[in-house]
Amino acid sequence: MRSVRLIPAALAAATALALTVTACGPTETPAADKPAGGASTSASAPSENSDGGTGGGTGAADGLAGGLADKLKEHGVDLDAWKRGGWKDWDTGTWLREAEDFVNPVIEGLWDPARMQSAKSPDPTITAQAGASGSDPVPRPVTAQREKTPYHRNAAPVGKIFFDSPQGSMVCSGTIVKDPRRPGKSNLVWTAGHCVHAGKRGGWYRNITFVPAFNDLGKSPSALRNARPHEVYPYGQYWADWAVTSGEWIRSGGSNQAWPYDYAVLHVQPQRGGKSLEETVGAALPVDFSAPAPARAGTVGAWGYPQAAPYNGVIMHKCLTGASRLTTAPATPVMYRIGCTMTAGSSGGGWFRVLPGGKTALVSNTSIGPARGNGWLAGPQLGPGAKAAYDMVSKKFAR
Repeated sequence: MRSVRLIPAALAAATALALTVTACGPTETPAADKPAGGASTSASAPSENSDGGTGGGTGAADGLAGGLADKLKEHGVDLDAWKRGGWKDWDTGTWLREAEDFVNPVIEGLWDPARMQSAKSPDPTITAQAGASGSDPVPRPVTAQREKTPYHRNAAPVGKIFFDSPQGSMVCSGTIVKDPRRPGKSNLVWTAGHCVHAGKRGGWYRNITFVPAFNDLGKSPSALRNARPHEVYPYGQYWADWAVTSGEWIRSGGSNQAWPYDYAVLHVQPQRGGKSLEETVGAALPVDFSAPAPARAGTVGAWGYPQAAPYNGVIMHKCLTGASRLTTAPATPVMYRIGCTMTAGSSGGGWFRVLPGGKTALVSNTSIGPARGNGWLAGPQLGPGAKAAYDMVSKKFAR
């Protein structure tokens, strides 16, 4: 068993957050909630409406499950044509958007280091305007600190997500989380809903891949251009073969009503090889679905790869501080808000807290920031709907 420690920047001893993760299995009780939607379930919806998106798994020969080609054909898409560039057709009439329509065929060689560096951060992440009613005062900005290198020793569960949208190649951040039905062998990645689905404006993004410990040695953009592949993606690339986000995000994503539901769970597969993500990286974090009130959450740490100025997207950063309340629209759940100077690109990155008893868990993910400047970040509380989404993916791939 390998132990990996995420060590924060210096804080007062009472508030320091030390994240320790291992390759051992979780001790949490498997969730009982089942979201509505998704091709493989007929269960009723939980208290929060959460629709599941489904995609094909992969086979050893070409990275595709037997049913994936058929699924594409149902929508008039030829698999070979898709791989040759047909995925670039973003016509709104054919853009797959429903929960059960997620498909993400592996395209060998698509995400080379040069293409990764050209990817941009999605604009809605940091430009969304949040409401003031029911919110605490704007927190003091906390300057994001660079994570220590190599990342695979200091922050192995954290990585970078790449995907294609109508606006071009995009980036987000993500975190390896434990799978209660596959102890020690998780292939689950937590991120933001807006990193996988366009919400009310469109459908599922394409060519979604996760790179744990991206740019392992923290090289500058110019140095990274000449880096060897194992320095860019030390554990390889992991393509999403299934995705679940909230029904609220699919229906209304991008509006102030949907930000409190801006979360997603990916099931990933290695582009090459057969080992699980957790086995390969040796690290994964449990998820805290207790949704503690911000004032009771304690010190929260947010990790990610900020892309928008003044950052460059290739260096992992973190912020550690207390959380406060943010309400984005009337009659919507409260979000967590922290002071942090990270910008777009850190979207989807995990927020961590220490649970009673000393275990560290993921408690939220970066969703939005201020319309102007970069002084704070906000993330959703993960309650029954988020737990149902997580459980749906876990059950889908249980074996």
